[in-house]
Amino acid sequence: MSAPSTSSVGDAAAALSGNLQLPPLRTLDDFVLGSARFQLPNLKDFDKWGNRVVKNLLYYQTNYFLVFLAIYVVMIIFNPTKILSGLLVQALIIVIIWQFFSSKSKTNFIASRLTGGNQILAAQNAQQKWYILAGALLAGYLFLHMISAVLLTAFTLLLPISVTFIHASLRLRNIKNKLANTIESFGPSTPMGALLDALNVRADGVIN
Repeated sequence: MSAPSTSSVGDAAAALSGNLQLPPLRTLDDFVLGSARFQLPNLKDFDKWGNRVVKNLLYYQTNYFLVFLAIYVVMIIFNPTKILSGLLVQALIIVIIWQFFSSKSKTNFIASRLTGGNQILAAQNAQQKWYILAGALLAGYLFLHMISAVLLTAFTLLLPISVTFIHASLRLRNIKNKLANTIESFGPSTPMGALLDALNVRADGVIN
């Protein structure tokens, strides 16, 4: 799988800046009950499997968003403190990593080397390094001290994603699904369509 290209991310950002519309909510009967038909995909044919997943993601995206929201809300209701604590620790870790690898930090480091160790830049780099080190130590301590909360937060995020992927993989497309995909491909952009564009995944299910 290739990394998302700059153009695809730009197209997705342009779509997000415009009007995005959610498709209608599919009925429960169509989603999981009577008229829904499920079958294991052909694991050897990745193109066909991917095509089914992408088309179902586009067709049932409103249902998937509600499933994601419902699971997340239920998990937060039963474990509010742990999940909020885990989110804070993860956010702190992301901020530290982002700061460490930020272009500004690299620019200051390179500039200090090119200027032969300018005292002002050296002092700024030293101060910044101490801040990053202190933040890393704090994040590491919180991560080890609250590892159960971090793991629960990760599980809460991965559970609805896994449920969505399993349903999209197993749900056989019907005529209504195929027709709706064809019509919506000429209509306004949808949130799932913008997300798939950002990941460089096209509506035909082939990853470019």
